[in-house]
Amino acid sequence: MRERRAVPSAFDRRVWAVLARIPRGRVMTYAGVARAVGAPRAARAVAQSCGRNPRPVVVPCHRVIRSDGAIGGYSGPGGRIRKRSLLRSEGVAVRGWYIMGNVWTLPFVINKF
Repeated sequence: MRERRAVPSAFDRRVWAVLARIPRGRVMTYAGVARAVGAPRAARAVAQSCGRNPRPVVVPCHRVIRSDGAIGGYSGPGGRIRKRSLLRSEGVAVRGWYIMGNVWTLPFVINKF
C-alpha cells in the first residue's frame, strides 16, 4: 500500500520558509525559528515541523539546533549522525553533539554561545 502524507499546515509552511533562509554554514535554534514565524512559545512545534519536512536537505532542517547548542534530532536519513555530518560539511564547528560558535536569528543577527 502506498504511504499517505499529510497535507502540510500553514505553520509547517511558515517554518519551512524560515529554514530555507538559513544560510549554509549557519544555524538557528528551534526557539529562534519559532520567534521568526511569530509563535515565540512554539519551539517544540517547530521541531515537529522539521520532523515532517518531506525534503530534509533541500529545506535545511539540519541547520536548526537546540537552545543549549546541542544539535538535537534529525528525521532525515541517517539521523543525528547525518545531521552532524551535514553541519560539518557546511563549515559549522561541532564538538561531540554541540555547536561551537555562532547561532543566527532573523534578521540574521549573530548570537554567540
